Amino acid sequence: MARYVRIDEFGGPEVLSIVHDEQPQAGRGEVRVRVLCAGLNPVDYKIFHGGPAAVRYEAVPPCGNGNDFSGVIDELGDGVTDFQLGDAVFGGKRMNAQADFVVVDASRILRKPIGLTFEQAGGLDIAGRAAWASVASLGLGVDDTVLIGAAAGGVGVLACQLARRTGATVIGTASSVNHDFLRGLGVLPVAYGDGLVERVRAITPIVTAALDYNGAATIDAALELGVPGTRINTIAARGHRTGAGITEVGGQAATIGDLEVLADLIATGQIVLPIDSVFPLEQVQEAYRYLMAGHLRGKVVLSTR
Repeated sequence: MARYVRIDEFGGPEVLSIVHDEQPQAGRGEVRVRVLCAGLNPVDYKIFHGGPAAVRYEAVPPCGNGNDFSGVIDELGDGVTDFQLGDAVFGGKRMNAQADFVVVDASRILRKPIGLTFEQAGGLDIAGRAAWASVASLGLGVDDTVLIGAAAGGVGVLACQLARRTGATVIGTASSVNHDFLRGLGVLPVAYGDGLVERVRAITPIVTAALDYNGAATIDAALELGVPGTRINTIAARGHRTGAGITEVGGQAATIGDLEVLADLIATGQIVLPIDSVFPLEQVQEAYRYLMAGHLRGKVVLSTR
């Protein structure tokens, strides 16, 4: 028997339960992964709350939960030749990842680089793709100053560093406890909340681009700072300020090759991906309550070990 997290009905974290079922079997072209770590993402709770995200991903309770995972291959389906039993891998499978085992198409996973921990790999699929694609969408360069909302979060912390690698100046919103951490990454930190525009203007008179991983407040501040809507990208407040030309490029625009490059950058220490906290699978409700409270530094992951 194997454990998995199940969404029993739509609602808050209390709708998540741990259930037991037979181990899934790998079919042709698939592998079975013994999951060691499974990452949490805001889209997960948007799905189990119900509403637009649940409709978008066709979630119908009872169903599984989570996307990101890392672990070790323990079964190969017919026709799989690129992987071997025991390979350490990571990837994503929507509404299936938070489990002892996940069966996934072999083309959807990557080998885990030696320098990448299972915790980091287990939280990388959604955040890594979203950071990579959204930063790339703005074509940042040395003449840019970019405002990044939720700069210390799972997506934001990666996006800050990717933006810095383009030569852009990065201003990141974060709670005060994370300001020194962001300074260490070369980011100019500012506090959230009322007065954000004035705090940014105290740093620089010109902001040329914005990446929103926080919500409408980042978009509103960027527009007030004079950023053209076409140089604002959001994944947190889609549909806000319709007509301003704001783009909504997310992880779907990144390839598995992009994710592989990012994983190698983290594995070799060129980019930092902090793990905020690790919860055992049985504490999945507590883990989501913690994630939903915000003000995190990096990723929250579940461990099945």
